[in-house]
Amino acid sequence: MFKSFDGNTPDVSAEAYVADLTYLAGDVSVERGASVWPFVCLRGDHGPVSIGEETNVQEFTTVHGASLGDRVSVGHGAVVDFATVEDDCLIGMQSSVLRGATVESGCIVAANAVVLGEQTIPEGHLAYGTPAETRPLTDDQIAEIDRVREHYVELGRRFADDH
Repeated sequence: MFKSFDGNTPDVSAEAYVADLTYLAGDVSVERGASVWPFVCLRGDHGPVSIGEETNVQEFTTVHGASLGDRVSVGHGAVVDFATVEDDCLIGMQSSVLRGATVESGCIVAANAVVLGEQTIPEGHLAYGTPAETRPLTDDQIAEIDRVREHYVELGRRFADDH
């Protein structure tokens, strides 16, 4: 469902895939190659929501007043609330990135981790635990960011072709 709010209407690239049973409200933009999966809520009612190129937002995720860079994967059931996730990141299932937090480029936020408000996860790091602690990524973890993104870019293309 697409809902206008305060004069803003969601703007979705013709080259993006947005599944049925999603909710996009207000100042929301979804860029080329992105995919937004069922039961996702993108709320741009108290600040813009930006979904970058080749970014995927998986089922049961809420993104509220937040920015997701290019080539980001957001796992099932995550919450990104008034935060910034830069390019080439993987946000794990059921994790939370809270108000004012920044996840710099090339990071992984582990499943169930909580990145506290105003916390910054430095470039190339893994954030894990509650509250999130960090350590540098391994080469295998860096490769996992690309593997997940590539899978969802292709999956989004396949779903879009079936519509």
